[in-house]
Amino acid sequence: MAITKILARKGRLDLAIRYILNGDKTDGQILTAHLNCDPGRECRQMLETKRAVGKESGVQYYHLIQSFKPGEITPELALEIAKAFAQEHLPGYEAVIGVHTDRKHIHAHIIFNSVNAETGQKYHSNAQSYYQQIRTTSDRLCREQGLSVIMQGEVSKSVSYIEWLRQSRGQPTFRSMLDADLRQTIQDANDLGHFFLLMEHRGYEISHGNRLGFRLCGQERFMYPGRRNPLFTEDGIRAAIQGNLEAMETGQPLSGRRVYRPYRRHPKYTGFLALYVRYLYVLGKIGQRQYPPKMTPQLRKDVMRFEQYRAQFAFLRDNGIITQTDMTAFQTRTEETLANLTKQRTILNVRKKKRRPLFAALADEAALAPAKTLYEDGLSGMEAEFGRYMEAVSLLDSCGISREALAAEKADLYSRLAEINRAIRAERKKLALCKEIQGRLPQMEQTIRKIEHREVKNYEHRQR
Repeated sequence: MAITKILARKGRLDLAIRYILNGDKTDGQILTAHLNCDPGRECRQMLETKRAVGKESGVQYYHLIQSFKPGEITPELALEIAKAFAQEHLPGYEAVIGVHTDRKHIHAHIIFNSVNAETGQKYHSNAQSYYQQIRTTSDRLCREQGLSVIMQGEVSKSVSYIEWLRQSRGQPTFRSMLDADLRQTIQDANDLGHFFLLMEHRGYEISHGNRLGFRLCGQERFMYPGRRNPLFTEDGIRAAIQGNLEAMETGQPLSGRRVYRPYRRHPKYTGFLALYVRYLYVLGKIGQRQYPPKMTPQLRKDVMRFEQYRAQFAFLRDNGIITQTDMTAFQTRTEETLANLTKQRTILNVRKKKRRPLFAALADEAALAPAKTLYEDGLSGMEAEFGRYMEAVSLLDSCGISREALAAEKADLYSRLAEINRAIRAERKKLALCKEIQGRLPQMEQTIRKIEHREVKNYEHRQR
């Protein structure tokens, strides 16, 4: 569910753009996008558009906000919806998009020029354009992603439009069917590759991207159940197959004894690690309000991000990164590993593409077998399904590969692709973390120097 709001503004355009592109709010500007303008030059290009048509006065820009229901959406999906909205509703307008994650609810900001770069016309916003264009477009994009929308007369009972429609007809929803099939397949599967194979035999097409997506034959879009239930992510499915299904459903920690680790003396840190230790100590003291008595807004934000800094310190310690040389060497190794994994994935995707007709035929043969039986029993309306079934059987019989060997190859290929995709995501997170750490080091050193200087001044004052 997205609550939309549009504001006409006559203030400074550069300040507004700087606000929505704030790296602290947009995960280091990862959750940002540009439409019809270039990063770093967006403000200049918008002003040049105004000067070219002589419309520099009045409303300078419009600020549109999409606020999503807490816990219902991921930042990446919010960015996709905002980009799709801007491309559909704002053709020809220069726009900047930023998804903020600093609140409990994820919200997207869209700032666009009040003058169209292609037509030179000014944008006009009123109640009619809001309800007929902005609200309608936003709700439709949310429904297409399976998100809840605000139903007329039932604001407090917002549900997914698809689920509401099918429930009103007394039909099972696609999500409930997928949930039941996933749970049954997890119980029947021997490993992750076997799980993918069984799901395809049930008639599902699987998307192996950042998240696992499933789509039945005839559906237009994929469903991503892992967004709502961590059991249906790759890691969750793998753990459930290994026998941890009940523990995961009840929220208990996974079974297994803690590995014994002998006692080691606390090391003496140097370089980056020493800086982080000192900074964490300073933030800890500030969090206890021992000193200093006044905090800058930036320092207050750092106190709130204390756990994030602890995670960065653990990353540096676990990977042995102490100096800038170590950081550069680690980034080089990570980039080489990422390039190698990408090459392996390309090779597997080529194999998958070559085998795609056979894999699809294998799935159709299993999924449409009941339709063949119904057709042979004389049930009308099964002609198209029977035709697809016969085409699949003919293709499999003429390919020269047994169905068992083809099924084993398919399970192995999908399992390896899933492993490589997970490894690629992990390596990309490492590179992003290295970039974030290097960007924060100068600010941390400057903050520590200011605090230490203040301590010296306070000590001298007490001595006098």
